[in-house]
Amino acid sequence: MFDEVDRQLIEALQQDGRLSMRKLSERIGVALGTVANRLAKLERDGVIKGYSVVLDADKIGWEMTVVVGLRIVKGRLLEVQRKIAADPRVFAVYDVTGEMDSLVVARVTDRDDLDDFTKTVLSSDGVERSITHVALNTVKDTAVTLPHSPSFEGSR
Repeated sequence: MFDEVDRQLIEALQQDGRLSMRKLSERIGVALGTVANRLAKLERDGVIKGYSVVLDADKIGWEMTVVVGLRIVKGRLLEVQRKIAADPRVFAVYDVTGEMDSLVVARVTDRDDLDDFTKTVLSSDGVERSITHVALNTVKDTAVTLPHSPSFEGSR
């Protein structure tokens, strides 16, 4: 699927997503047109979904990361997952095997925000049981966005 040029382009952009096509061309040692064509194909094929800023969660106000296992009422999985996924504190929702039906990764600004998240989102109609784990240390984290907006806070 990928050749060495594609891999080098992707790796270079993962290190610095602001590299120009000219810099990519120089770094990888291929023609500027090759870089342009390869990037266009990677974007068109959905391999590169977009370009974004990587934020430090702690520095922008996300004080805690929680991983929550959910047991959801039979027949309501998608409905409950969609509702939970709509909360801006939620960064990932997964279908999983095992005792739980779904796994949620969320970030909260403080203990009060965690309390609110637990009592509102995790206690939603259709959630039978939740088990919340608070992350004590972040070893790797590559998906960070800004904390919830004031318009969301007013709706809580």
